[in-house]
Amino acid sequence: MVVSFDRVNHDILMSRVARQVKDAEVLKLIRRYLEAGLMRGGAVEARRQGTPQGGPLSPLLSNILLTDWDRELEKRGLAFCRYADDCNIYVRSKVAGQQLLARMTAFLAERLKLQVNDGKSTCARPWARKFLGYSVTAHRQAKLRIAPESLQRLMGRIKELMRQGRGRSLTHTIAVLNPVLRGWMGYFQHTQSKRPLEDLDGWVRRRLRCLLWRQARSRTARTTMLRRQGLEERRAWHSARNGQGPWWNAGASHMGAAFPKRYFDALGLISLLDTQRRLQSRS
Repeated sequence: MVVSFDRVNHDILMSRVARQVKDAEVLKLIRRYLEAGLMRGGAVEARRQGTPQGGPLSPLLSNILLTDWDRELEKRGLAFCRYADDCNIYVRSKVAGQQLLARMTAFLAERLKLQVNDGKSTCARPWARKFLGYSVTAHRQAKLRIAPESLQRLMGRIKELMRQGRGRSLTHTIAVLNPVLRGWMGYFQHTQSKRPLEDLDGWVRRRLRCLLWRQARSRTARTTMLRRQGLEERRAWHSARNGQGPWWNAGASHMGAAFPKRYFDALGLISLLDTQRRLQSRS
């Protein structure tokens, strides 16, 4: 379930904050923060509901407000996991899930005047849903995995960066990619599924091989490139003249032999799988 916070009732929120904060001046300051003007069409409008998006105080306020919901779920003996406005609740059957979704929607509307985001809230199997970018496998002993949507977002980001870097050197492209790969793997280091990381590593290297193939614009240049990387002359000559496109060649055996994983390792390319193993060995 995902709760919409763009229409938070300020009076209800402040009543919950007042349970934790007794200083009148602090409460007044928080109220002013909530009611800070909103710029629309060049004019400032008073904010009468909702919390400032991206504000440093907003996550704390959302947790204070949703404490009532946490206590309600605990009282019912339900297994749940909530982060800010995103909450997964686990029950034994689809019927129980649908009933609970209706009850919690009513609870939030009546008690806290909050609306559930219908587009992002549904009843489904755990492995069909994601939470904070993660999901779980469908095994009896479930394993934590990276949600498919998270994998697709990373691939989209890499494609965008490589489009921006066309015409740049391979070392420059790797220098641009590495912070993205390192940060992404730092967040998803807890995954227990290794295959997606292997596939992503191979896909990134293939895209870099594709870049090298494009940069060697002629058959002669491609033959020279392959020969320089150790391919036998006849194989290099035929490979450079196969008539296939850059992406096909990037995945072909001649480019794999000329530019193996160790070649990219030597240039400093971050390996997601190697990074994850290193991070997990430290924990």
